[in-house]
Amino acid sequence: MEDTAYRIQGVNGPIVTVTGGRGLAKMSLVRVGRQRLPGEVVSVQGGTGVVQVYEDTAGLTAGEPVYPTGLPLSVTLGPGMVGVTYDGIARPLKAIEGAAGCFIPRGVDVPGVDMEKVWDVTVDIREGDALKPGQVFARVQETGAVEHRSMVPPNVSGRAVEVKPSGRYTAADVICQVEDARGRRTPLTMCQVWPVRTPRPSKNRLPITKPLFTGQRVLDTLFPVGKGGCAAIPGPFGAGKTMVQHQLAKWCDADIIVYLGCGERGNEMTQVLDEFAELKDPRNGKPLLQRTILIANTSNMPVAAREASIYTGMTIAEYFRDMGYHVALMADSTSRWAEALREISGRLEEMPAEESFPAYLPSRLASFYERAGYMETLSGGEGSVTVIGAVSPQGGDFSEPVTQNTKRFVRTFWALDRSLAYARHFPAINWNGSYSEYFQDCHDWYEENFGQGFTTLRERIMGLLNEETALQEIVKLIGQDVLPDDQRLTLMTARIVREGFLQQNAFHPTDTYMPAKQQMGMLVVIMHLYDQARELVSLAVPVSQLEATGIFADLARMKFGLGEGKTREDYMALVDSAVDAVRKANV
Repeated sequence: MEDTAYRIQGVNGPIVTVTGGRGLAKMSLVRVGRQRLPGEVVSVQGGTGVVQVYEDTAGLTAGEPVYPTGLPLSVTLGPGMVGVTYDGIARPLKAIEGAAGCFIPRGVDVPGVDMEKVWDVTVDIREGDALKPGQVFARVQETGAVEHRSMVPPNVSGRAVEVKPSGRYTAADVICQVEDARGRRTPLTMCQVWPVRTPRPSKNRLPITKPLFTGQRVLDTLFPVGKGGCAAIPGPFGAGKTMVQHQLAKWCDADIIVYLGCGERGNEMTQVLDEFAELKDPRNGKPLLQRTILIANTSNMPVAAREASIYTGMTIAEYFRDMGYHVALMADSTSRWAEALREISGRLEEMPAEESFPAYLPSRLASFYERAGYMETLSGGEGSVTVIGAVSPQGGDFSEPVTQNTKRFVRTFWALDRSLAYARHFPAINWNGSYSEYFQDCHDWYEENFGQGFTTLRERIMGLLNEETALQEIVKLIGQDVLPDDQRLTLMTARIVREGFLQQNAFHPTDTYMPAKQQMGMLVVIMHLYDQARELVSLAVPVSQLEATGIFADLARMKFGLGEGKTREDYMALVDSAVDAVRKANV
């Protein structure tokens, strides 16, 4: 028998009961069975511990050994992470495939960073320099789009000694030693090991004053998410949650994308891998995968690893935030994560709360979303983590616990509508059920980048859409033809806003992304037509005459024209020409 005091007493799915001693520490990593399956201690009572195992437990038997490590579940952080696909506990899948084939063998232990790859390293410090936590001491051009900045760990400070010159080193090579006031030395390599459930420290949390710009008109104009903020995308199956997150990952102005596939179908993750490898980054023309990190924990993988995967993704995002990057974390989906939490809670025989979810579901959601933020790093720089979490309520019921508790911790809510998705309206975000609390925080940024008067313009657009919603109830009863012309004009203008502005073609080369100035230009032209048409209506000119000129149809196609070289002034002149023609015909 192996030399360990701990033995398996019982196995219940991913939950293993361990006996043999009182030395197990809660939340510490253990190796279970002769195959040394990774697991985490979730409960300790007397001489009995409960372990959730991150692998399939089939074949484990009572009496097999359990090996404590004394360390928490951690991830190795260092150069070579960008462009890599990890599983839920940060094991690189490509490295596993090279060592063991296409299927992940149980108990495999592969470091998250390639320790043998040699990098061209630029060392930024000299002998005798005072080093503080978070300070960058070495740089590596990790990909064509990302420079990796090796930092002094948060709990290390002192004087640099035995500093090596710039040159070629592996991630495990010691670059220098840090000597503290007592003469103790700590070696610095380009790698750090960090427990995934512990937030990485920062100097200060800064106010959010700018949005995460996405190029998606309905998001940027009506429902922005602040850079460093949190957004939720709830919607039923088929409403387009994953496609919205794909679009954001392609086009948002974050420096690093961490895409977390939590409990999603394997073919969706395959699609992400294939697309991101082929897509060109609009900022530098390089493959999008050169600034993307993927975490794939698909629906057929162990549920315990799914529960840990969102903390793995957040820890990686915080690491790049500490380098001074702006990171966008796409979590798809937190509902699948909550289902894993529910299954593990049931195996642990904990008292269930609403819909059998554990009573600590809100606190776990809070611990995840509250790690987002716009931060002043330990070294004095700035970085951010923006979290965009998809929620998949069963049957599209937004009153279920995961959606309701998520709304408590996010300030942007993008409610997807199945009827819009089936009508080919993308993004299928329902403007009546969505909201954003970041707009006022980012007011100055909008006035500077979109143009003066944008706030007023946005309020008018929102008012039009709300008025249209009320009028549609009347139209359902009596029809549109009996409405007065001013109300018909509201419906016609709102239709341009819905179909010509809010609807966006993700596969069209010019409509898939729109810069801020062009978004502002579209709104200015639409409201210019509305104001001119109201003057005609006030003169008793039928709005049908203006519609007959084709100007409403022309503006509905304006988004394509702006991408093909036309300007806002061209469309303003088109509106003026149509209005003048109608005015002259009624003189």
